[in-house]
Amino acid sequence: MIENVKILNTEILSDNWYTLQKITYEYLKKDGSLQTQTREAYDRGNGATILLYNKAQKTVILTRQFRLPTFINGNDSGMLIEACAGLLDKDNPEDCIKRETEEETGYQVSSVHKIFEAYMSPGSVTEILHFFTAEYAKEMKVSEGGGVEHEEENIEVMEIPFEAALNMISSGEIKDGKTIMLLQHLRLHQIL
Repeated sequence: MIENVKILNTEILSDNWYTLQKITYEYLKKDGSLQTQTREAYDRGNGATILLYNKAQKTVILTRQFRLPTFINGNDSGMLIEACAGLLDKDNPEDCIKRETEEETGYQVSSVHKIFEAYMSPGSVTEILHFFTAEYAKEMKVSEGGGVEHEEENIEVMEIPFEAALNMISSGEIKDGKTIMLLQHLRLHQIL
């Protein structure tokens, strides 16, 4: 058990895109001794993600876009299939995900269901991700989607049969953690 955590020093290593900090802290160990450690933490803000599904068609809406970190770590094309997501900025999670859904997918959803929240990479990233699901219908399509130009987004919208999306996890076509979690949530709760 770790108790009495105390931050001793915080140094900003980078604030170019988001904030990378070097933090020195100490804590009281179970045996009563003090331990001092230094770690880096990347603060990119908190986010929200959503999986749109259609019960009648048994389909889901996913996106495909270029992700530089995957490209430099073995993804030859850098393209990643994933659930719609975005940073909260100054929004609450529900307002954020409704806005992001329309911007990225072109679907305007009025009702979303929060299913859980999770730290996605707690060893180095501060982000908490809020997970949502929502039903969609073709009548809810208000634009082509694809993202926002001033954010330099270039997003392909994909409507995929649910079973095919599950198979894409096994085949390695879907490697995004949040997307796998959302697809498995639909399967686990027998939503589709």
